[in-house]
Amino acid sequence: MTEVNSPPRAGGWTRFVTARPGLTLLAALVLTVLAVLAGSGVADRLGSGGWEDPDAQSTYATKALEREFPESQPNLLLLVDSGGASVDTPAVRAEAARLTARLAAEKGIVGVGSYWEADASTAPALRAKDGHEALIAARITGDEKTMGETLDRIAPSYRGEQGPVKVRIGGIVAVRHEMQTTIQEDLTRAELIALPITLVLLVMVFGSAVAALLPLGIGIVAILGTNAVLSGLTAFTDVSVFAMNLTTALGLGLAIDYALFIVRRFREELSTGAEPLGAIATTLRTAGRTVLFSALTVAVSLAAMLVFPQYFLRSFAYAGMAVVLLAAAAALILLPAALVLLGDRVNALDLRRAFRGRPKASGTERTGEGGRGWARTADLVMRRAPFFALATTAVLVLLGLPFLGVRFGTADDRQLPSSAESHVVQQHIRDGFPGSPGGGLEVLAEGKATEAQYSAYKARVAALPEVVQVDGPLVKGDAAYFTVQPEGEAVGDAAQHLVGDLRALKTPFDTKVTGTAAVLVDSKHAIGAQLPWAGAFVAVVTLLLVFLLTGSVLIPLQAVLLNALSLTAMFGAVVWVFQDGHLSGLLGFTSPGSIETTLPVLMFCVAFGLSMDYGVFLLSRIKEEYDATGDHERAVRLGLRRTGGLITAAAVILAVVMVAIGTSRVTNTKMLGLGIALAVLMDAMVIRSLLVPAIMRLTGRATWWAPAPLRGFHARFGLSEGDENPPGGAGNWATGHDGPADTHGDGSPDASGGLREVQRAG
Repeated sequence: MTEVNSPPRAGGWTRFVTARPGLTLLAALVLTVLAVLAGSGVADRLGSGGWEDPDAQSTYATKALEREFPESQPNLLLLVDSGGASVDTPAVRAEAARLTARLAAEKGIVGVGSYWEADASTAPALRAKDGHEALIAARITGDEKTMGETLDRIAPSYRGEQGPVKVRIGGIVAVRHEMQTTIQEDLTRAELIALPITLVLLVMVFGSAVAALLPLGIGIVAILGTNAVLSGLTAFTDVSVFAMNLTTALGLGLAIDYALFIVRRFREELSTGAEPLGAIATTLRTAGRTVLFSALTVAVSLAAMLVFPQYFLRSFAYAGMAVVLLAAAAALILLPAALVLLGDRVNALDLRRAFRGRPKASGTERTGEGGRGWARTADLVMRRAPFFALATTAVLVLLGLPFLGVRFGTADDRQLPSSAESHVVQQHIRDGFPGSPGGGLEVLAEGKATEAQYSAYKARVAALPEVVQVDGPLVKGDAAYFTVQPEGEAVGDAAQHLVGDLRALKTPFDTKVTGTAAVLVDSKHAIGAQLPWAGAFVAVVTLLLVFLLTGSVLIPLQAVLLNALSLTAMFGAVVWVFQDGHLSGLLGFTSPGSIETTLPVLMFCVAFGLSMDYGVFLLSRIKEEYDATGDHERAVRLGLRRTGGLITAAAVILAVVMVAIGTSRVTNTKMLGLGIALAVLMDAMVIRSLLVPAIMRLTGRATWWAPAPLRGFHARFGLSEGDENPPGGAGNWATGHDGPADTHGDGSPDASGGLREVQRAG
């Protein structure tokens, strides 16, 4: 360690964020209170759909049928149970007629019909095969919020015992409304689980209760700010209620990651005798710069979801980008102000004193005393680099093989717990009613046509091999619609193939096909069309950012490929568990036998961004060591030694937050939380610990090669943690001067092996 000659002068960004730290924190408090007010009740303004392509043929047809033939699109079902008697008995029939008349008189209800009033062609589909249950169907009008309010108003007077029958409420409105309510309740429970566990882990890492509370504070600010952003967005566009889960997970997880590195670096600077202002300047120049790069890489991955038309995916981009940028801004603005005010008191309330003596306040890792376990791991891996590279890759590929059998479907009531009323109703319909309720395809015909033309079209449709039955047409003006029952499951291969056959038929009028299978076909097409663009965007921008950080051509390619490889276990587990139903009893969910089409895209973008988050922390440290010594293997060893423990601690904390989200009773949310928790742990403990050092050992000094034009580009525009004088003569962004800012010769938040060794720098 070199001797300190003079502390870095506070200027630039450091001067901006620490000039009036008390005023900065007061302003942040005021803004946070305003965010609370702006974001209050945001969940009530969020939607529970968004899986369909708004520009698809099926979406157009659905909206047209809702407008022209509302009775053809029931979204509310009353399951009438006669309690073992026949639904055709006079008492049951009379009560059903009374319920139907009451429902038809309700405000906001149209298209009311029932088994007891249906004609001979449609009545069998509304009566259970055992004759003990039948359906009353209706449509609630209005937007999603209005429909939910109407359901809340009328449901209590229909649900439960009604004379000789028992009534349960189902239909798509009930499913979505119950899903929205369940997600809000689960999110509150997840926060109550995650916050205390996270605080305990942070105390284990820092020892000091004061230091441990700072990352939590940054996370809470990021979450509240993002809720305000989402609330504002609902005035202009649809936003999915599922996005709130990502807000909580990333808000806590990333804010804690960023604050963890900054607080840790600041405490190390204090331990060497630096004044608080000088310690902040060095911290922002090193750990702060890495946090900035990390936030950009995560935001880029999440921004890729903006290219997709489904508002479900776009909502996660809105929430994710907002929470990442707010977490980074809070870590780079509010946290330095708080640290300057605290100074040495950041180490106050050391809760470990009750168990052992006062910990040493010294930079143990910097002097080489800490992180020896990670150094030994790096040495072992690099000595057997071919074995570890091949074995680790083979295991990851093997874990991902189940994804080759993925089957895509649509979200339905089975997202809810089996005890949810709307799920019970839909399951009764699936199991006990004839045909494939909800699985019919609907054909909207527009344009002038004769009865003979309609009849000819109906005959051609009935002759298709996948068709079981054709009903209709129901004509209104120049529009008509047909209902087509396909063979097999509602979204099975036959139904999806039939969608294409129906759309390929030549007709004298315009036809549009909708229904569950048609929505799935259009959704798959929309995602498939945009997926290459999203992938290219993530890859190109990530390659550029990592090049700016490292100046190497090979390292960005390695980073992208290894990050993608780290996701194989997550995708394999998603199919093995949630599609095939393994562990469904233990985890408490009902497997629909498929994966909702948008989920893999969402999970890829989130998990890839988080993997790059940890990759940036490791690569920046390796790059600094290589620049200082020119010794490639030593740089890899020291990079892993000084970041391995901290990355692992950060990954464990983020995984705890994701697992808390994964306790949700909604299957998609459970899949998202548990899947990403697995991906984060695999990346931190397998990719960063084994595969990265093995690959970098195999590529050797060629790892750092770049052609002359790119070297010149990096010399002018590139940045890396530890640069004492940024290229191009721009001076130092944190300290505001051109001379060396880190007189200790260290440019990253040091770490050691595991939580125990992280504590040693107390």
